[in-house]
Amino acid sequence: MEAPGSVFATPEEVLEHDELSEAQKIEILRRWQYDAVELDVAVEEGMPGDDSPLLRRIMLALGTLSGPIDVEHLGPTKQHGLPSKRR
Repeated sequence: MEAPGSVFATPEEVLEHDELSEAQKIEILRRWQYDAVELDVAVEEGMPGDDSPLLRRIMLALGTLSGPIDVEHLGPTKQHGLPSKRR
């Protein structure tokens, strides 16, 4: 699933999908998170885009599955390289 936003309307819909395992949900949300960060970086660099709360919603959904996200220790790139540590 390379474009989760084209399959799911919201991050919460991923959480509610009964046929996906927890690991699959996390992978889908991580891909979506990467895409959302890429869009934020593009907007930050002057490209047109929307100012939606999508990234926050994705992060909250990921936190539901894998525990709180430690924003103090994110990776050095703008994509943050979130750790894959699970609870």
